[in-house]
Amino acid sequence: MPTSAELESVLRGAGLRVTRPRLAVLGAVHAHAHADTDSLIGAVRNELPDVSHQAVYDSLNTLTSAGLVRRIQPLGSVARYESRVGDNHHHAVCRSCGAIEDVDCAVGHAPCLTGADDHGFVIDEAEVIYWGLCPACSAAPSS
Repeated sequence: MPTSAELESVLRGAGLRVTRPRLAVLGAVHAHAHADTDSLIGAVRNELPDVSHQAVYDSLNTLTSAGLVRRIQPLGSVARYESRVGDNHHHAVCRSCGAIEDVDCAVGHAPCLTGADDHGFVIDEAEVIYWGLCPACSAAPSS
């Protein structure tokens, strides 16, 4: 988990003004990978009890636009946020409990960026989601 000084440096490095809500939101995203907005609001309010929903939403949008946070939204799920950005990793999602885990690319450097036919697009990111059951759900007795 980055220190407050490190988070301030990250914000400044992205050309963003350092504010208490942005620091708290960025810290919460680092501490709670793949958390949804409501969970992040709760985490931020542990540090800043009076922070508004709107301040958290605005901070998440700003941090996402600046590339400091990544927003993912698996089918059927609310938006979730993570601090792991820029490495073209993917996700595994449990069909039963909704748990999400990072999955590194299987081969070489960003293999998923070369599509069979790019239709003229300049592709800079690929999203792959693996669906299945997490270890806890797959070990649970079926009813």
